[in-house]
Amino acid sequence: MTDITTFEPDGRAIPYVDEGSGPAIVLVPGMGLNVRYLGPLAGALAEEDFRIVRIGSRHGATEGDLTMHDLAQDVVDVMDHLGLAGAWVGGHAFGGAIARTVSLDHAGRASGVLLLGVEAADTHESDLSELPPNARDAGVEAMQLAAREATPVEEWAGLAAGVPVLVVQGNDDTITPPANGEALQASAPDRVSVVGIAGGGHLFPATHIGETAWPIEDYLDWD
Repeated sequence: MTDITTFEPDGRAIPYVDEGSGPAIVLVPGMGLNVRYLGPLAGALAEEDFRIVRIGSRHGATEGDLTMHDLAQDVVDVMDHLGLAGAWVGGHAFGGAIARTVSLDHAGRASGVLLLGVEAADTHESDLSELPPNARDAGVEAMQLAAREATPVEEWAGLAAGVPVLVVQGNDDTITPPANGEALQASAPDRVSVVGIAGGGHLFPATHIGETAWPIEDYLDWD
């Protein structure tokens, strides 16, 4: 198991895992979740010669009202720390919303956006009973929910100009349902691609590892 490292700029404790070598993909976990459950997916992608950087949510230095822009800055700060000028930036559900904010706020840092399920403004990610209790942090979840609510939807749910988007989604996901990805594709059919996973629920990145990894590998190799 790859160790989790903590980067602490300005008192923010940001956990991350850096593994593999090759083209870089950043993965941000879902709301309230830590980076561990994305480990098998990261390992599968690293085996195919990708560098996978999992970046979790900050702890500490959270006084005051945070926004999605602050959470996106955390991701960019870890990228800077690791010397990543650019990468495909993605995440699961809420993590994907952070990835979209990175692409909107930091031009050129996201060469593409990977969305493992598409977050909506009213997405509620509490029904995750398939995960072990230690995978979730209620305090982090509350902070992230407040950050989403404090940020106008168009500032995190828009699409950065010229940035390609790959959506991988579970066909049986009731929390970030397939309709969300289909609506996003309809808004920009020239640069949003959607792949559905048969039988995949909300936790498909952890339960359908091969089915999630294969379209990512294929798309990025083609891209």
